[in-house]
Amino acid sequence: MKQYKTFSEEETILLGRKIGGILKIGDLICLTGDLGTGKTALTKGIADSLGVSGYITSPTFTFVNEYAGRIPLFHFDVYRIGDPEDMYEIGFEEYLERDGIVVIEWADLIKDILPRNYIWIEIMKDIDKGYNVRKFNVEFIGTGYERIEF
Repeated sequence: MKQYKTFSEEETILLGRKIGGILKIGDLICLTGDLGTGKTALTKGIADSLGVSGYITSPTFTFVNEYAGRIPLFHFDVYRIGDPEDMYEIGFEEYLERDGIVVIEWADLIKDILPRNYIWIEIMKDIDKGYNVRKFNVEFIGTGYERIEF
């Protein structure tokens, strides 16, 4: 597991750009953390590194936003999903097979249906160090990530 710390939203976006820089088509990034920890800010940085322009928002009520870029980004927010199996009704498996990158906010809610290979990022506030301080635990699950550094 790799650990990172950011001290502002801008630094969180920069970390997202670094993560986005190592991604390849077909990668799945799973984000977990409480409300307001920076999941969408990290996704903004990932999107920027993929050549996505425009405003990135969390798809809380639509479940998924699609963004065109050098590599397409499929951004899920599953906070309001009732049952992990409901993901199949919104085409989750099809998104995983498309030529793009999938980012899932609140991925811990659907962990039972995740494929074997993904990047798991747990985000925590570090209030003792300051309001904007965030800690990131990044874990590469499965195969294909053995040599990744960023």
